[in-house]
Amino acid sequence: MSILTAPGDRAAPPAPRREALMARLLPPQVVTVESFGPWQGDWRHVLHPAEARVVAAAGEKRRQDFASVRECARRAMRTLGVPPAPLLPGPRGEPGWPPGTVGAMTHCTGYRAAALARAGAGIAAVGIDAEPHARLSADVLEMVAGRREQDRLTALDGLWPQVSWGCLLFSVKEAVFKAWYPLALSELGFLEAEVDLWPDPGDCRTGGFTVEVTRPGPFASLAGRWRLAQGLVATATAVAASAVTETPAVSPVSATTSGYDSAIGPPARSPAILPPLLWPIGPLLKG
Repeated sequence: MSILTAPGDRAAPPAPRREALMARLLPPQVVTVESFGPWQGDWRHVLHPAEARVVAAAGEKRRQDFASVRECARRAMRTLGVPPAPLLPGPRGEPGWPPGTVGAMTHCTGYRAAALARAGAGIAAVGIDAEPHARLSADVLEMVAGRREQDRLTALDGLWPQVSWGCLLFSVKEAVFKAWYPLALSELGFLEAEVDLWPDPGDCRTGGFTVEVTRPGPFASLAGRWRLAQGLVATATAVAASAVTETPAVSPVSATTSGYDSAIGPPARSPAILPPLLWPIGPLLKG
């Protein structure tokens, strides 16, 4: 399920509807709420008092990002019938979701999204990420991609040069970390997750990925979906409860429900997890 909001989600004149970005990346158990454009809200009116205290000393941009993505998250909570609650960040910036839910947030310039699911819906964790679609510098690519990944990216770039495959790989690893950390409560290095990317037949703007994790933890492999649209890269993954090999250390994190198209799932070689899945590996969980 996907819910689009006008910029800022305020009672403003109707804005042109934008095509949902995360809608086909996650299974139907996950509710996804996203918003495009400059946020016109006031963080003082959006945040719970406990949340406002977290960003009391932060700069205005941080406050805007913090509030706007939580506005999306609260809409997702209402859609699932989850009572209002403050979403306070944990040690790595991960949002603290209400008990019985699992989910993830992401935000970048001109875009923010939240994905949420009931823990009893068969989902143990969700990871989503969005980044501006831009070329990754050679230095950053060397830091986030192993040699085999770099070789595959070079081959993909030769076939579809209009796609920034390095940026896409970075986004996938960000999404994977968001799914990993709430279950493992431990770090996952960029080079501890090897990503394989591919485009859909006939459309290099959408595709899938698989991830192999070398660090012992709650899962050894994942699959997910990605999409390029409106100048952004979007990636997403949902970890099936049946795929978790260790008991989660914390309550499941919310997942996102969007209009998942069963015809666009990962290939047969993908591991046993929910069709559209992504996992993040980054310094902060964008909460």
